[in-house]
Amino acid sequence: MPSQYRPQILGWIDDLDKGANYLSGADDRLLYVNDNYCAFLRKTSSDQIFYFCISFFCTIASIFSIPLLSYALSDCNSKTVYFFLLTLLFCFILLLYLMIPELYQNIFTRRGCPIIFNRKTKKVYINESYFFNCTTFKNAIYFLHPNKKRIKEYDWADLHGVVVHNFFTYSLNITILMVCEPGTHKTIDHVLLDPLRSGVGSYHVWGWVNNFMCFNDLISLNDGKYTWEQETAFKKDIIQGQGWPEWMVEAFNALSPEHLTEIKQKYHVQ
Repeated sequence: MPSQYRPQILGWIDDLDKGANYLSGADDRLLYVNDNYCAFLRKTSSDQIFYFCISFFCTIASIFSIPLLSYALSDCNSKTVYFFLLTLLFCFILLLYLMIPELYQNIFTRRGCPIIFNRKTKKVYINESYFFNCTTFKNAIYFLHPNKKRIKEYDWADLHGVVVHNFFTYSLNITILMVCEPGTHKTIDHVLLDPLRSGVGSYHVWGWVNNFMCFNDLISLNDGKYTWEQETAFKKDIIQGQGWPEWMVEAFNALSPEHLTEIKQKYHVQ
């Protein structure tokens, strides 16, 4: 049975149900939680270093190979060799196109790129690199703006979880939030929630978030890296200096939709 969300994302495995969930395992991805909001880490330092090295090597290899292959093509007399070199050139161009966003993502992702969920206003906040998403094809114009960011507020009601796989031999699953037009299954954006988990582990963060948003007792306010009393330390270490708008940082702790409206009016946010 295919995904109900359109267009369907590549590598789709399963659509995830919202609501209270017995599968709940935030483990080391949960940075901070209090009675109003929680913050999840989405990229560990070890993953960031590993994928940076791969993308850097592939980018450099492509940059050197493309002009060499172009020169070889211009001086080639054999049709067989010509088509082989042409295919190889195309592969390196495609590799460069795919690796530049990966390189940018790993260079400009800071402090785990947290995602924030406020359960009292039902809002979700992200501040991330434009290249920090699951879509394969990026607008090449933005390659000239490597530090381009997207800072957004979403309605929890418009975010729907799906699990996809990464196509490698040792298959790892990724949880994606499909951003849909209100009241529809038409996808207009994607947000990475929980990358690279094996088996049922890929459902645990989704389960924890749903339990939190439903005020379910299955979760604890002391599950995070920072305890609920350490909000100041959390914001200093993770949030401060990362370009979060002031109104948004204050909105993390909004107590109701009305309180959120007051905060936005205070900062003249439309």
